[in-house]
Amino acid sequence: MSFDALKDLLVLLQLTEQLTDGRALEDALRAVTDATLSILPGDHASIRLLDASRSQLLASARSGIAHDAPSVPLSAGVGISGWVLAHGEPVRLVDVRKDARFVPMPAQGFSIASLVVEPLMSEGATIGVLSVSSQEVNAFSATDELLARLLANCSVGPIQRARLERLAVTDDLTLAFNARYLGPRMAEEMERARRTEQPLSVLLLDLDHFKLVNDRHGHAVGDQVLRAFVDRVRAATRRVDVLVRRGGEEFVLLMPATTMAQARVIAERVRRHASEEPIVVGPARVTQTVSIGVATWDGRQSAETLQRRADDAMYDAKQRGRNRVESAPERKLRAAKAAPGKKTAGRAKPRTPGKTRSARP
Repeated sequence: MSFDALKDLLVLLQLTEQLTDGRALEDALRAVTDATLSILPGDHASIRLLDASRSQLLASARSGIAHDAPSVPLSAGVGISGWVLAHGEPVRLVDVRKDARFVPMPAQGFSIASLVVEPLMSEGATIGVLSVSSQEVNAFSATDELLARLLANCSVGPIQRARLERLAVTDDLTLAFNARYLGPRMAEEMERARRTEQPLSVLLLDLDHFKLVNDRHGHAVGDQVLRAFVDRVRAATRRVDVLVRRGGEEFVLLMPATTMAQARVIAERVRRHASEEPIVVGPARVTQTVSIGVATWDGRQSAETLQRRADDAMYDAKQRGRNRVESAPERKLRAAKAAPGKKTAGRAKPRTPGKTRSARP
């Protein structure tokens, strides 16, 4: 046991200040996991929140060893965290080998010998779990368990407020941001880019022949393909990039401080990640490709114009065979449109961002 009352109180004071300064949800969660390791004698801490359906992770954060390793799935009733999630009760294990509920997860990138898991409770419901573990047996005392509970209790209020705010702007199916979030966030990023004189790029991503997936396999499989696609985009992009589901099978990726050349590199990585492995849903194996348009803000254009340029570039990718990346010219809006005399037969007129081009397969 490690208990320094003054140090721990200072950590908790700093944490409460951080949780009330309006920071993003993921940053707030990371502040909690960092504080957990500052107070408790563990080597890894994680905090994970559920979406409104309680079937997917809305957000998560990890601190300590292997903090950048992929997060393992969290299912109600499976493993210690799953048990805490299902029952809403805390658990402290002196030796995980002696508890049948513990399920080893080699893919998590670190070993666990003892741990403490606390439920995050809001209005009688479990909204997530706070977990701290050690590679040593009997690392945590009863006092450490109480400190973990104190951390959870002082964190859950601000976290729940941030969680509800996130749910209001989150797409229920994919957990990307929803279309309502796009306009305000684009305005925010454009203002930041103007103030800092940093570039801002946008990707317009549209899944190829997605209607065929629904027609052949059903909408339940199509929903799983959309979720898997979003997961692959996140794996191929940076934390600062903002993924928005604009509608249907169409997504926008905002990339702060990103030049056209850098955006093309990211776009190609997203394109490869999307289709490099089939998405398996029951008996269905879906190889899903994506067409991507890239546009970089010139510092003057409106958000609508920037989206339209990315949309036109994406449509060029469709016209040129799909499963490819095309870029909008880095010019003024007038030059970004088709030049006089350029062949445009068979091309639809530019559309209002957010609406679906029904004729596009």
